[in-house]
Order: sequence, then C-alpha cells, then structure tokens
Amino acid sequence: MAWFVLVVSGVLESVWATALSKSEGFSRLTPTIIFALSLALSMVGLAVAMRELPVGTAYVVWVGIGAVLTVAYAMVTGAESASVLKILLLAGIVGCVVGLKLVH
Repeated sequence: MAWFVLVVSGVLESVWATALSKSEGFSRLTPTIIFALSLALSMVGLAVAMRELPVGTAYVVWVGIGAVLTVAYAMVTGAESASVLKILLLAGIVGCVVGLKLVH
C-alpha cells in the first residue's frame, strides 16, 4: 500500500508543479487552488508512505515520478521542446525508479 500511495503522491507532485507554473505567481485563482490542494495531498501521501519506506527511497521515487511527468506533460503541450536524448534520459529516470522498487 505504501508504494501505491507514493506513486499517487508523485503524480500529485507533477500536478502541483504544473499548476504552480500556470498560476502565474499566484495571480490566477484556479491554478493556485489546484496547486495548494495537490501540494498538500502530495506531502501527506509522501509522509504516509515514509511510515513504511526508507526516507531516501521514498523521496527519490516521489521526485522522480514528479519530474518525469512534469517534463513529459510540458513536452506534450509544447511548453518544452522534445528530443530523443531528453526522452532517453527521462526513460533512464523511470528505469531507476522501477529499479528502486525491485530492490526494495
């Protein structure tokens, strides 16, 4: 269950990072609300997952999921350029996250 909560929290990290960008310095209400809610839920989930998982593993998985999804979303929407090298590097992060789950 801790791993499931951690993955959901990582997804929420991507949501709050994207919403933070879209809030334009907290000047837009809807993205600001989405940012605050997803940030709180992401942190709670991370804390819950850390009850059973080592802090280092939990944090790296959380950050890795959030970072990969945030960049992938930006690439899909055109906010960030995509390249084969970037995609390969993101795949490397995913591989490392999966590897941490497998060795746990």
